[in-house]
Amino acid sequence: MNQNQIGEFIASCRKQKGLTQIQLAEQLNITNRAVSKWETGKSIPDVSIMMELCEILGITVNELLSGERIEMEDYKAKAEENMLLLQEKKAKAEKDFRRVEKIWLAITVLLTPIHFIINYYFPDNNGTWIGPAILFIGLIMYAIYFLQHYEIKIVYKTPRKH
Repeated sequence: MNQNQIGEFIASCRKQKGLTQIQLAEQLNITNRAVSKWETGKSIPDVSIMMELCEILGITVNELLSGERIEMEDYKAKAEENMLLLQEKKAKAEKDFRRVEKIWLAITVLLTPIHFIINYYFPDNNGTWIGPAILFIGLIMYAIYFLQHYEIKIVYKTPRKH
């Protein structure tokens, strides 16, 4: 998926339909700046509005993601290619998120003892909010991690009849 190619394709389809960026944005209930960002390749349309955008422009989602018109003979191959690219993009985003999670965890683990050492050797050190801030960040990270990786199920057991 080439964002610039997708943007140029959106712009050409919009112009073929005789729409301005403002008119397209109004039909999608978004800002014309969002449309401009798509057309310049700075971003791509959000999944939540792709179907509506494609309907307005008279194209398929597969054509949108390919950034070009697709002949019926090539349609299946392009669809598979786009699916693989989307899966790779999702995997990369998840990997990047995990990396950020690990960095924050390392910062929390390293800064907490440092804060306790500072408070131990300098007991008159009032007004530092490092400890509570670190604790708060750590609790948020733990809650996010817990909610993402654990599933809570409530199981109701009916009493046995003898």
